[in-house]
Amino acid sequence: MAVPKNKVSKQRRNKRRTHYKLTAPELVSCPQCHNLKMPHRVCKECGYYNGKEVIKVEA
Repeated sequence: MAVPKNKVSKQRRNKRRTHYKLTAPELVSCPQCHNLKMPHRVCKECGYYNGKEVIKVEA
């Protein structure tokens, strides 16, 4: 197996990991009720997707 010859410093290790971070979810406005929702998903507020009522939401 490969064994490291020298110690990798914390700075060098962390430089490699700079892009391991969470991203905020992208949100779009629902065309029916104008609430924020995730793209390509049914709106939780009104139950519409692609201009059609997919689920019935009781108020």
